Order: sequence, then C-alpha cells, then structure tokens
Amino acid sequence: VQQVFKQLFYMINAVALNNLLLRKDVCSWSTGMQLRFNISQLEEWLRGKNLQQSGAAQTLEPLIQAAQLLQLKKKTLEDAEAICSLCTSLTTQQIVKILNLYTPVNEFEERVTVAFIRDIQTHLQERNDPPQLLLDFKHVFPVLFPFNPSSITMDSIHLPASLNLEFLNKV
Repeated sequence: VQQVFKQLFYMINAVALNNLLLRKDVCSWSTGMQLRFNISQLEEWLRGKNLQQSGAAQTLEPLIQAAQLLQLKKKTLEDAEAICSLCTSLTTQQIVKILNLYTPVNEFEERVTVAFIRDIQTHLQERNDPPQLLLDFKHVFPVLFPFNPSSITMDSIHLPASLNLEFLNKV
C-alpha cells in the first residue's frame, strides 16, 4: 500500500510540476498559495492514514519548492540566495523557467527582472543538474517485497510419499 501511494504521489508531483513549467497562466503568487494549501492537505491525509513512512510526501518535494518559489520575493541579491538555498530539488533549468513564466496577477506584484534571473543562474552555475526540464511522469519505482523468514526449519519438514517428490533429498 505504501509503495502504491508513493508512486501515485510521484505522478501527482510530476504532472503538476510539468503543467507549471509549461503554462504561463499558472505561474503566479496565488497559484503558489493554492498549491501549498493542496499539498498540505495531501500531507495531512498521509499522516491520518499513517503513511508518512511510505516516502510519498518526499516525492512531492519539487512541487513544494516550486510553490514556495512562486511565493518568495524576487528582487534583491538576498532573495536570489534564498531561492538558491531553498530550491534544492528543482534543477537550474526548472527554476529559471518558472521565474521566466512568472506572471503577476495584480498591481502589487512585478515581473521578475532579467537581471534577477541572471543572478540566479550565476549562483546555480556550480550545480551539476541533469539537462531535463520536465519530469518523467511515467517513472516507476521498483517494487520491494518484504522478506519475512519462517520460524519453521527445513529439518522439521516431512514430505509425504503421496506427493511423489523422491527426487528431493534432505541435506
């Protein structure tokens, strides 16, 4: 059950983040607020179902960071440093793409300046990020089957003759 929810939450993360990276109309402060609220609801549901050890919440980390990126101030050099230290699960390409697509929804917000985006790129140039922008939503985590050893020893097993298993030898 835990593995199923980890896979499901990864797919939610990948599809939502890919939509955020491809659609200019959703890259705004209010979308960041809405995403963060919805993610907190999912995390609360995981806690309520006692699935916090499943790793499902960790698969949402890139989406959480993208939502926080949409909510942060994007003006000063200190803001750039804060973004770089916060967005560890996002690649440089993803951060820059979100900043380029960022669209103010009211008169109190401003577009992200080209100079600020260059500051971000300068701070992140040491990273060895993969060159991909979108997440692979078809990624499948390996299935792990827990091993539960039997308390019965092989010496105590009796094989009835009616099974015709004479070719098996006890060693």
